[in-house]
This record gives sequence, C-alpha cells and structure tokens, in this order.
Amino acid sequence: MIEEGDRVMVCLSGGKDSYTMLDMLIHLKRAAPINFTIVVVNLDQKQPGFPAHVLPEYLDNLGVEYHIETQDTYSIVMDKIPEGRTLCSLCSRLRRGILYRVAEELKATKIALGHHMDDMVETLFLNMFHGSRLKSMPPKLISDNKNNIVIRPLAYCREKDIARYSAIREYPIIPCNLCGSQDNLERVKIKYMLRAWEKESPNRVVSIFKSMTRVSRSHLFDRSLYDFEGLKVGQENLPEELDTAFDRESVKQAL
Repeated sequence: MIEEGDRVMVCLSGGKDSYTMLDMLIHLKRAAPINFTIVVVNLDQKQPGFPAHVLPEYLDNLGVEYHIETQDTYSIVMDKIPEGRTLCSLCSRLRRGILYRVAEELKATKIALGHHMDDMVETLFLNMFHGSRLKSMPPKLISDNKNNIVIRPLAYCREKDIARYSAIREYPIIPCNLCGSQDNLERVKIKYMLRAWEKESPNRVVSIFKSMTRVSRSHLFDRSLYDFEGLKVGQENLPEELDTAFDRESVKQAL
C-alpha cells in the first residue's frame, strides 16, 4: 500500500478507527524499511457542537504535520436531504470531493482511510441487498477523479480489536452528528445482522471476508468474467474448479 517516498494523507475523523490507523502508520513510519511522510487531515464539516479544539490539541501533542479543512457541508446536507431520509450518500460524496482536492493541494501521493474488515463485509451486503451487485471496498484503488490512490491500512483488522485498542489508548473520541446520529441506516441493520450471525457462529465475518479473496468466476453468473456460452467438452483452458460446489473435505469440516 505504501511505497518509498510516499506522502500519505491520513484522514482523521475523530473516531476510533481513524485514531487507530494514525497510530499504526506512525509506528510503521518508524519501523518500515522505506521512507515516507505523513500529513493528517481533518474535515471540519461545521456540525453543531463539534469540539474544534480536540484534534488540533491531540495532533500538536503528537508532533505530526496536520491540516484542518473547514467546509460547511453540514448545512448543505441538512438543506438538501428531506427529514427522515438517510444523510450518508450526499455527505460522503461531498466529503470525498473535498478530500480529493485537499490531497492534491498537499501533494499527497496516497489517501489513507480507516475502513476495517467489518466495513468491507458490511459493504458487500449493502451492495448485494440494495444494488444487486457483488462489490465491496478494496484495500487499494484509484479514486473517482483518477488522480489519487486510496488505501485502507486497516482492511485486515476486526472492528472489535480496534475498539479494544482504542479503549486502551483512551482516544478523545468525537461522535458524528450526521450519520452517527441516525439509527435507521441500512449499514446499521446489516451490522446487527452480522453480529447475530457471529453469536451463532464465531468468526463468520472472517469467513465471509476470506471468500472475497477466493473468487471462482466459473461458478458465478457474470458473462463478462466467464464465457459460459462458449463452453465445450474437451476444450483447452477449462477452469480448475468444475462441477464441485463443496469438496469432500469441506463438507466433512462443515459437518
């Protein structure tokens, strides 16, 4: 994710995930066999009651370079989204556009976001249930504007581990008064669903996450990924996995 000479823009929201990501990257900067720099960016969206002093004081104590970008996206979102509707879609688009612009202004080569394994799995189900698409969030991608590389250093970390680490570190958590204040979000419903599954079968989230790293194209239905129509007996370059949904060992383990 991070290469020699990178300037990594660490997006710090004030939540447990971004605090943990910053901690991990500061440690990595000291220990890694490559040289890279960090600049921390917080987007102050002018939410009512936002404690604007918390992050500057915290970052001053750390001694890291940082930039506070002030943009009143809160008023825009509250004005454009009808009461009772979820705020996330517009809020995230506005925030993403601002962060892309700031990354270019700060000459950052990578944008680091604090999404973790649970976020990846939740996004998979969000896209399945509400977009009819098999899609999640990759650990590294090119941004929408094609000018930035986005990385997610916590992609292989569980949220529960991050929460424990955050509690030990006693971060000055800043709650979100936009999406964090809504209990009708589809992502929240999916989070509850996954928690219920994990009570019945521990590490279910990890199993789902691993499945995203082992995709059998020939056993899905996307014709752009696999030529079902052109299949013939005896042809060359057949997939290694043919008509086996579960091999015997997998069935034995499941039983």
